[in-house]
Amino acid sequence: MSTPVVWFVGAGPGDPDLITMKGNDILVGADVLIYAGSLVNPALVERSRAGVKMDSWGMSVEEMVPIMTEAAKAGKCVVRLHSGDPALYGSIVEQIAELEKQGVEVRIVPGVSSLFAASAALKTQYTLKGVSESLIITRPAGETLQEDDISKLSEMGSSMVIFLGTDKLGEIVRKLRCPGDTPAAVIYHASWPDQKIVKGCVSDIVQKAEEAGIHKTALILIGGIVDPMGRYHRSVLYS
Repeated sequence: MSTPVVWFVGAGPGDPDLITMKGNDILVGADVLIYAGSLVNPALVERSRAGVKMDSWGMSVEEMVPIMTEAAKAGKCVVRLHSGDPALYGSIVEQIAELEKQGVEVRIVPGVSSLFAASAALKTQYTLKGVSESLIITRPAGETLQEDDISKLSEMGSSMVIFLGTDKLGEIVRKLRCPGDTPAAVIYHASWPDQKIVKGCVSDIVQKAEEAGIHKTALILIGGIVDPMGRYHRSVLYS
Protein backbone atom coordinates (compact mmCIF):
# COMPACT_ATOMS: atom_id res chain seq x y z
CA MET A 1 0.00 0.00 0.00
CA SER A 2 1.39 3.41 -0.97
CA THR A 3 2.11 6.07 1.62
CA PRO A 4 -0.73 8.62 1.94
CA VAL A 5 0.24 12.09 0.74
CA VAL A 6 -0.90 15.67 1.38
CA TRP A 7 0.22 18.36 -1.05
CA PHE A 8 1.11 21.81 0.27
CA VAL A 9 0.77 24.17 -2.68
CA GLY A 10 1.77 27.83 -2.92
CA ALA A 11 -1.12 29.72 -4.52
CA GLY A 12 0.99 32.70 -5.50
CA PRO A 13 0.40 36.34 -4.55
CA GLY A 14 -3.15 36.78 -5.84
CA ASP A 15 -3.25 36.80 -9.60
CA PRO A 16 -4.58 33.28 -10.32
CA ASP A 17 -2.22 32.95 -13.29
CA LEU A 18 0.80 33.29 -11.00
CA ILE A 19 0.42 29.83 -9.52
CA THR A 20 3.05 27.42 -10.89
CA MET A 21 2.08 24.97 -13.63
CA LYS A 22 2.71 22.03 -11.28
CA GLY A 23 0.74 23.65 -8.49
CA ASN A 24 -2.15 24.35 -10.84
CA ASP A 25 -2.26 20.76 -12.10
CA ILE A 26 -2.39 19.39 -8.57
CA LEU A 27 -4.97 21.98 -7.50
CA VAL A 28 -7.28 21.22 -10.42
CA GLY A 29 -7.13 17.47 -9.78
CA ALA A 30 -7.63 17.67 -6.01
CA ASP A 31 -10.36 15.66 -4.28
CA VAL A 32 -10.10 17.63 -1.04
CA LEU A 33 -9.01 21.28 -0.89
CA ILE A 34 -8.29 23.24 2.28
CA TYR A 35 -7.40 26.81 1.39
CA ALA A 36 -6.13 29.85 3.28
CA GLY A 37 -9.29 31.94 3.34
CA SER A 38 -9.42 35.38 1.76
CA LEU A 39 -5.66 35.36 1.17
CA VAL A 40 -6.24 33.00 -1.76
CA ASN A 41 -7.96 34.29 -4.89
CA PRO A 42 -11.47 32.73 -5.14
CA ALA A 43 -10.74 32.03 -8.82
CA LEU A 44 -8.24 29.37 -7.75
CA VAL A 45 -10.74 27.74 -5.42
CA GLU A 46 -13.29 27.67 -8.23
CA ARG A 47 -10.69 26.24 -10.62
CA SER A 48 -10.27 23.15 -8.45
CA ARG A 49 -12.53 20.16 -9.16
CA ALA A 50 -12.38 19.09 -5.52
CA GLY A 51 -15.62 17.72 -4.15
CA VAL A 52 -14.70 19.01 -0.70
CA LYS A 53 -13.51 22.61 -0.33
CA MET A 54 -12.87 24.12 3.08
CA ASP A 55 -11.84 27.60 4.14
CA SER A 56 -9.21 27.20 6.88
CA TRP A 57 -9.87 30.62 8.42
CA GLY A 58 -10.48 30.06 12.12
CA MET A 59 -9.50 26.38 11.98
CA SER A 60 -6.78 25.01 14.24
CA VAL A 61 -4.10 22.52 13.24
CA GLU A 62 -5.91 19.97 15.39
CA GLU A 63 -9.04 20.47 13.30
CA MET A 64 -7.34 20.39 9.89
CA VAL A 65 -4.98 17.46 10.35
CA PRO A 66 -7.63 14.75 10.96
CA ILE A 67 -9.54 15.90 7.86
CA MET A 68 -6.41 15.77 5.71
CA THR A 69 -5.24 12.50 7.24
CA GLU A 70 -8.53 10.66 6.75
CA ALA A 71 -8.82 11.79 3.13
CA ALA A 72 -5.18 11.00 2.29
CA LYS A 73 -5.44 7.52 3.83
CA ALA A 74 -8.58 6.94 1.76
CA GLY A 75 -6.43 7.48 -1.34
CA LYS A 76 -7.74 10.94 -2.15
CA CYS A 77 -5.66 13.80 -3.54
CA VAL A 78 -5.50 16.29 -0.68
CA VAL A 79 -4.30 19.86 -1.25
CA ARG A 80 -3.50 22.40 1.44
CA LEU A 81 -3.45 25.68 -0.50
CA HIS A 82 -1.38 28.46 1.08
CA SER A 83 -1.11 32.05 -0.11
CA GLY A 84 2.12 33.18 -1.76
CA ASP A 85 4.86 30.69 -0.95
CA PRO A 86 4.15 28.45 2.06
CA ALA A 87 7.71 28.89 3.37
CA LEU A 88 7.02 32.52 4.33
CA TYR A 89 4.74 32.91 7.35
CA GLY A 90 2.81 29.86 6.25
CA SER A 91 2.90 27.95 9.58
CA ILE A 92 3.52 24.77 7.65
CA VAL A 93 6.06 23.00 9.88
CA GLU A 94 3.56 22.51 12.69
CA GLN A 95 1.07 21.02 10.22
CA ILE A 96 3.74 18.76 8.71
CA ALA A 97 4.82 17.53 12.14
CA GLU A 98 1.28 16.44 13.01
CA LEU A 99 0.67 14.84 9.61
CA GLU A 100 3.90 12.86 9.82
CA LYS A 101 2.86 11.56 13.25
CA GLN A 102 -0.13 10.07 11.47
CA GLY A 103 2.04 8.43 8.82
CA VAL A 104 1.16 10.96 6.13
CA GLU A 105 3.83 12.22 3.76
CA VAL A 106 3.88 15.91 2.83
CA ARG A 107 5.05 17.20 -0.54
CA ILE A 108 5.50 20.92 -1.14
CA VAL A 109 5.05 22.88 -4.35
CA PRO A 110 6.64 26.35 -3.99
CA GLY A 111 4.70 29.46 -4.96
CA VAL A 112 5.40 33.04 -6.00
CA SER A 113 5.59 35.16 -2.85
CA SER A 114 3.74 38.45 -2.61
CA LEU A 115 7.11 40.10 -1.97
CA PHE A 116 7.99 39.40 -5.60
CA ALA A 117 4.63 40.63 -6.80
CA ALA A 118 5.36 43.83 -4.88
CA SER A 119 8.74 44.36 -6.53
CA ALA A 120 7.13 43.69 -9.91
CA ALA A 121 4.47 46.29 -9.16
CA LEU A 122 7.18 48.83 -8.33
CA LYS A 123 9.29 47.75 -11.34
CA THR A 124 12.32 47.41 -9.12
CA GLN A 125 14.67 44.77 -7.68
CA TYR A 126 15.57 44.07 -4.08
CA THR A 127 19.28 43.54 -4.63
CA LEU A 128 20.70 46.42 -6.62
CA LYS A 129 24.32 47.45 -7.00
CA GLY A 130 25.01 50.63 -5.06
CA VAL A 131 21.67 50.46 -3.22
CA SER A 132 21.39 47.15 -1.38
CA GLU A 133 23.10 43.78 -1.70
CA SER A 134 20.82 42.10 0.84
CA LEU A 135 17.12 41.64 1.49
CA ILE A 136 15.60 41.52 4.96
CA ILE A 137 12.20 39.83 5.38
CA THR A 138 10.58 40.36 8.74
CA ARG A 139 7.39 41.12 10.65
CA PRO A 140 6.40 43.23 13.67
CA ALA A 141 5.56 41.96 17.13
CA GLY A 142 1.93 41.05 17.66
CA GLU A 143 -0.35 38.41 19.10
CA THR A 144 1.95 35.56 18.04
CA LEU A 145 5.31 37.34 18.40
CA GLN A 146 6.37 39.04 21.62
CA GLU A 147 9.35 41.02 20.31
CA ASP A 148 10.68 41.92 16.89
CA ASP A 149 14.07 43.02 15.53
CA ILE A 150 12.84 45.84 13.28
CA SER A 151 14.91 48.55 14.98
CA LYS A 152 18.18 46.65 14.70
CA LEU A 153 17.47 45.41 11.19
CA SER A 154 16.64 48.90 9.92
CA GLU A 155 20.15 50.08 10.82
CA MET A 156 21.73 47.77 8.25
CA GLY A 157 20.76 49.82 5.21
CA SER A 158 19.45 46.75 3.40
CA SER A 159 16.19 46.43 1.52
CA MET A 160 13.37 45.55 3.93
CA VAL A 161 10.06 43.84 3.29
CA ILE A 162 7.74 43.77 6.28
CA PHE A 163 4.87 41.29 6.35
CA LEU A 164 1.83 41.26 8.62
CA GLY A 165 2.23 44.84 9.72
CA THR A 166 -0.12 47.14 7.83
CA ASP A 167 -2.35 47.65 10.85
CA LYS A 168 0.77 48.51 12.90
CA LEU A 169 2.39 50.82 10.35
CA GLY A 170 2.71 53.71 12.79
CA GLU A 171 4.38 51.52 15.40
CA ILE A 172 6.74 50.07 12.79
CA VAL A 173 7.84 53.48 11.52
CA ARG A 174 8.54 54.66 15.06
CA LYS A 175 10.90 51.70 15.48
CA LEU A 176 12.89 52.42 12.33
CA ARG A 177 16.40 53.80 12.82
CA CYS A 178 16.97 54.84 9.23
CA PRO A 179 16.79 58.49 8.04
CA GLY A 180 13.33 60.01 7.58
CA ASP A 181 13.98 60.55 3.87
CA THR A 182 14.55 56.81 3.28
CA PRO A 183 12.14 55.73 0.51
CA ALA A 184 9.17 53.64 1.63
CA ALA A 185 6.16 52.04 0.02
CA VAL A 186 2.98 50.27 1.05
CA ILE A 187 1.55 47.88 -1.54
CA TYR A 188 -1.96 46.59 -1.04
CA HIS A 189 -3.03 43.32 -2.72
CA ALA A 190 0.02 43.07 -4.99
CA SER A 191 -1.00 41.47 -8.32
CA TRP A 192 -4.75 41.52 -7.49
CA PRO A 193 -7.13 43.56 -9.69
CA ASP A 194 -7.53 46.11 -6.86
CA GLN A 195 -3.78 46.49 -6.30
CA LYS A 196 -2.87 49.82 -4.77
CA ILE A 197 0.61 51.35 -4.48
CA VAL A 198 1.53 54.17 -2.12
CA LYS A 199 5.06 55.55 -2.28
CA GLY A 200 6.74 58.08 -0.04
CA CYS A 201 9.44 58.04 2.59
CA VAL A 202 9.73 56.94 6.19
CA SER A 203 8.60 60.34 7.45
CA ASP A 204 5.33 60.48 5.51
CA ILE A 205 4.36 56.92 4.54
CA VAL A 206 1.98 56.50 7.50
CA GLN A 207 -0.05 59.53 6.49
CA LYS A 208 -0.06 58.54 2.81
CA ALA A 209 -1.22 55.00 3.56
CA GLU A 210 -3.95 56.36 5.82
CA GLU A 211 -5.12 58.76 3.11
CA ALA A 212 -5.23 55.85 0.65
CA GLY A 213 -7.36 53.82 3.06
CA ILE A 214 -4.85 50.98 3.38
CA HIS A 215 -5.15 49.23 6.72
CA LYS A 216 -4.59 45.53 5.96
CA THR A 217 -3.34 42.95 3.44
CA ALA A 218 -0.36 45.01 2.33
CA LEU A 219 3.41 44.77 2.31
CA ILE A 220 5.68 47.48 3.64
CA LEU A 221 8.90 48.11 1.71
CA ILE A 222 11.73 50.22 3.11
CA GLY A 223 14.92 51.25 1.34
CA GLY A 224 16.44 52.84 -1.73
CA ILE A 225 15.03 50.09 -3.94
CA VAL A 226 11.61 51.75 -3.63
CA ASP A 227 12.97 54.69 -5.65
CA PRO A 228 16.24 53.47 -7.20
CA MET A 229 16.67 55.95 -10.05
CA GLY A 230 19.85 57.94 -9.57
CA ARG A 231 20.95 55.71 -6.71
CA TYR A 232 22.21 52.52 -8.35
CA HIS A 233 25.43 51.59 -10.14
CA ARG A 234 25.30 49.77 -13.45
CA SER A 235 25.74 46.02 -13.14
CA VAL A 236 29.12 44.69 -14.31
CA LEU A 237 27.22 41.72 -15.77
CA TYR A 238 25.79 43.83 -18.61
CA SER A 239 28.54 46.41 -18.98
